[in-house]
Amino acid sequence: LLCPCLIYGAYIFLPFDAPLLPTVSARLVYTLRCAAFATFPIVLGMIVSGISRLCSSALEPFGELHREVEIHRTYVSQSVHLFILYFFNMAVLATYLPQELLKLIPLLTGLFAISRLIFWMSYAIGRSFRAFGFSMTFLPLLAMLLWNLYGMFILEPENLLS
Repeated sequence: LLCPCLIYGAYIFLPFDAPLLPTVSARLVYTLRCAAFATFPIVLGMIVSGISRLCSSALEPFGELHREVEIHRTYVSQSVHLFILYFFNMAVLATYLPQELLKLIPLLTGLFAISRLIFWMSYAIGRSFRAFGFSMTFLPLLAMLLWNLYGMFILEPENLLS
């Protein structure tokens, strides 16, 4: 319930509009530029993972990882997988959205980045707390996937492969 409320509130109250993007290629470039900001939590996780591995007191560099190192490594791995799914769904979504709804692209990007950071912090606290951050990442991704399938097969089935 929180994700739709956050997106709707940001859509209504944030004072920016998407630029005029009449072609599919312009929309994809816009999506690519927005998606670059979604990589910030992943890059930050890679940096922290490297630092924690360097500062680890392990005598075997390829041996058993400590919990602190394992948390960051798992976060980066899961974030990369979710970012790939996010990016492809966002690229398809950008081709189906009308011009007045293209403001959702940067809003969904911001939600992805914030939710991954929330997941990371809650995962470091304890494994039982990570469900909130994961659901803030996964449920908008699932909604995008369902909208994309609806757009491809119901709204414009004649343009499915074009």
